[in-house]
Amino acid sequence: MNLVEIKLENCFGIGKLDHKFNFSQLNTNSFLIYAPNGTMKTSFAKTLDLIAKNDSKSMPCDRVYENRVTVHSVIADGNAISDGSILVVNAEDNNYDSSTKISSFIASKDLKKKYDEIYSELDNQKNEYLKKLKQVSQSTDCETEFVNTYSQTPKDTFFELILSISKVLVTKPDSYSFRYNDVFDKKGNVKKFLEKNQQLLSQYVSKYDELLKKSKFFKSSGNSFGTYQANELVKSTEDNSYFDAGHKFTLSDNAEIKSAEELKQLLQTEITAIVNDEKLKKSFDQVDKSIGANAELRAFKSAIEKDNLLLVELEKYEDFRKKVWNNYISSLATETKELAKIYESKKAELEKIISEAKKEFTIWKDIIKTFNERFYVPFEIKIVNQEDVVLKEETANLEFDYKDPNETPVRKDKNTLLSILSKGEQRAFYILQFLFDIESRKQLNQKTLLILDDIADSFDYKNKYAIIEYLKELHANSIFKLIILTHNFDFYRTIASRLSLNWKAAYMATKNDSRLITFSEGKYRKDVFSNFKQQISNQKIFISIIPFLRNIIEYTEESTSANYGLLTSCLHMKSNTNSIKCSDILTLIHSTFPSTNTQNIGFGAKLIKDFVYETADLIEQENPISEILLENKITLSIAIRFKAEEYMLNKIPNSSSLVISSNQTSELLNHFKAINNDKSIITILERVNLMTPENIHVNAFMYEPLIDISVFHLVDLYKKVKQLI
Repeated sequence: MNLVEIKLENCFGIGKLDHKFNFSQLNTNSFLIYAPNGTMKTSFAKTLDLIAKNDSKSMPCDRVYENRVTVHSVIADGNAISDGSILVVNAEDNNYDSSTKISSFIASKDLKKKYDEIYSELDNQKNEYLKKLKQVSQSTDCETEFVNTYSQTPKDTFFELILSISKVLVTKPDSYSFRYNDVFDKKGNVKKFLEKNQQLLSQYVSKYDELLKKSKFFKSSGNSFGTYQANELVKSTEDNSYFDAGHKFTLSDNAEIKSAEELKQLLQTEITAIVNDEKLKKSFDQVDKSIGANAELRAFKSAIEKDNLLLVELEKYEDFRKKVWNNYISSLATETKELAKIYESKKAELEKIISEAKKEFTIWKDIIKTFNERFYVPFEIKIVNQEDVVLKEETANLEFDYKDPNETPVRKDKNTLLSILSKGEQRAFYILQFLFDIESRKQLNQKTLLILDDIADSFDYKNKYAIIEYLKELHANSIFKLIILTHNFDFYRTIASRLSLNWKAAYMATKNDSRLITFSEGKYRKDVFSNFKQQISNQKIFISIIPFLRNIIEYTEESTSANYGLLTSCLHMKSNTNSIKCSDILTLIHSTFPSTNTQNIGFGAKLIKDFVYETADLIEQENPISEILLENKITLSIAIRFKAEEYMLNKIPNSSSLVISSNQTSELLNHFKAINNDKSIITILERVNLMTPENIHVNAFMYEPLIDISVFHLVDLYKKVKQLI
């Protein structure tokens, strides 16, 4: 991935962007882009993210002007980049979940091979068994249905349950006329119906019990003897050996049963009499009618109409479900015992592998250790299903130990943790998610274009520098190509320095009125004013150094000094402003910065105010005008303020008598508003007051507003202020 060509048109806020990131030419793995707010950063990252996700229903577009044709092309070394080769890292993305990636860097190949070999044999046996079980149960998914019926803990796997139930099989299993899912449907509609109509069901069972009490064969009080017990009795005597031995049954009315056939006939007669009882039929009809025309219960309706007495069993729905499965499994007793035997013979070896698997977390532990050492967050990460991640490639189930100083850690799930963490801590958590994905790509040696969208924003300094250290590691790894986006100029300078980037790989982004995005070579890697001091003869720079010089004087001589007052008069309209010459300022520059003593200017005789206006007029006429140069913006800002204050002082009566010690532009605006309510003029002056202070009162550490503001906005405001005079 040596050359990446990105062409975008009408992608969110980007009108057009066409740029080649030539990594090999600059011998770099990273490009850095400083993009002031509103330029292109979010739109660029979002577009690349959608390209990576490759969802046809959600692709880049212009959300405002939907009829505009969208172009989004990413070409790597002459070929369209695959969606899996792009990863957009955004610390605000709280929906990103990389837990599926964890298995790729913690799974032991040797252990997994052994594990797979055992389970391959077991699965073959299981599949053959399930074919027979499906024939018996007629269930659409008998494995899931069986496991869900008996499972109580995550350790209750199919094989564990088969092993357990193989020890409690019934000798002579019942068979059922209904299909399993007709009574135990997957949506749970039958259960919901029975719960909703519990009263009707209880009435039916109550009437059934009354009939049992009246029966000469059945009994429903004390030690009950109902249809289940009777059927079990029939099964145990159906070979007639009991009767052939001379035994017989004597009923409560003294009637005698001397053969299995007589017993069967008596049982059938008694059951028929109960089922055909008018009161019981009426009770059944009430249940039947409650089902009505419910299409989802049609199969269930048919099942109970064929066998009314199913309702008796269904009063205890879940117990009956287990009973049904026990009978299904028992009907395959030989096969069940054989499968259980095979699994039991492998179980010890599997447990040994699983035990070893829990130890196979070297890379995982290194990642977590690195994260915990670098990032200052109140939690540690744990995987609670380690062996399944390693051996079954299941998604990692992450939990977090939240730590308060001097307190025992408390384990929390992801959602609870996020509700506790601060904004910066949440961002660290989201970054951790991306670390898993990135480490996964490392293990797979997967070449990837990483788009890093302001990933250190809102972090405290400790965590910000942890991110920077990680970026250094990624920058040194040739399988990754990085495009780092930021709107934070301090972060921009720091990254450029820490990664030792070629300045041709550090861009500053601009956007014109047509939404065309261009990347210019970055500037101001170090202290901008150190650079300014070397170019005093440059008109723009001479003007731009005045605010910085005033800050230095403020720190070294106090704000009450004459020199401080002189420089203030170069930034505000004061009584002496019209008499200050550029040579006066040069003298002060030389005395404050001795290294500049050898530098001279050719405009020393010019008055500073006129010189500022003259230089601002030249900037206004530049075509094309540089959107990056700070000196353009500082000069325009000073000229704008001069013009605005000059206008207001001319309009305010007796302005010469005003005493203003601070915030002069704001104070003048308040006085002006008191005598003039022209909204169009006030709007312009308010823009002056809003846009210029941060651009003029600037020191070596805080000049990001200068870079963020558009030079075109300043030119436009300068023109409007000039029109007032």
